[in-house]
Amino acid sequence: MTPEADTPGAAPRRTFVGDTASTELLVSDRRCLMSAPLSDAVRSPGGSASPGMILALFDVGASHPTMIACRPDWTATQDISLHGADPISEGPIVVDSQLVRVGKKITIASATVYDGHGVDDIEKLQRLIDQAEPPEAPAGLTRAGAGLITFARLPRAAAAGMGDYDPGKWIGQVRRTGTGTPVEGSLHERLGLRLIEPRTGRFDLDRTPYVTNSIGTILGGAQAVMIEAAAEAMRPGLVATDLQIHFLSQVRKGPARTAGTVLRDADDHSVVTVRVTDAGHDNQILALATVTLRRR
Repeated sequence: MTPEADTPGAAPRRTFVGDTASTELLVSDRRCLMSAPLSDAVRSPGGSASPGMILALFDVGASHPTMIACRPDWTATQDISLHGADPISEGPIVVDSQLVRVGKKITIASATVYDGHGVDDIEKLQRLIDQAEPPEAPAGLTRAGAGLITFARLPRAAAAGMGDYDPGKWIGQVRRTGTGTPVEGSLHERLGLRLIEPRTGRFDLDRTPYVTNSIGTILGGAQAVMIEAAAEAMRPGLVATDLQIHFLSQVRKGPARTAGTVLRDADDHSVVTVRVTDAGHDNQILALATVTLRRR
């Protein structure tokens, strides 16, 4: 729910976002382009890019221009959504994030998501996107969704030890995440998701270093994958295409636990709500989400 950042000077730790082997280019102080290969680190059980992982990439990428705009304040993800997510079946996943509003209390960014269809040079991706004439899609790319995110501004003291964290130093640089070591196991296995009850969409996720951020809470992106899994477990044969998540509090103990309710069932789609709670802390509500699922 805050940017994934290691403490300055510390050895890099392996995380589920780092395992995506993503590449980022902070194009300006208001725009960040991210890409990630379509590997087992981002695939859903159906084989295409997980919408939850797309949101994880969006969350990280959009946080950089947001941190620049809000400095010296810190930020936390308040709401995040992905709409019209078409399957990304070739990759890389490409997420183009741009600030749209900077306020005293909140900052908002939008994103366009693409299937890169084999273009893995992020500077070439930027040129293709910039040369496109709206509403046409960039040459060789396919639009695969749109996102919106709201960050709340927090005192810098909310992230102890992160005083030197300044994404403004990275403008114009191509940066890569991860250890370079291939991942093992499925996305859900590496996260440590435990399916308890498919009918109610109940999963548990422990607060481990693999899924936590710089202030020790479970990353919003990890919760997004968990929410996606819960919704799809409730409606086998359907896949999540639209997610809207409201983050309400941070995990204190864990495990994080999901529970879902069906709002609508139609021939070609379903709508479910998913509630995430901190099972080890009096079931405090962590997030509320609405997920639309469709048949492929």
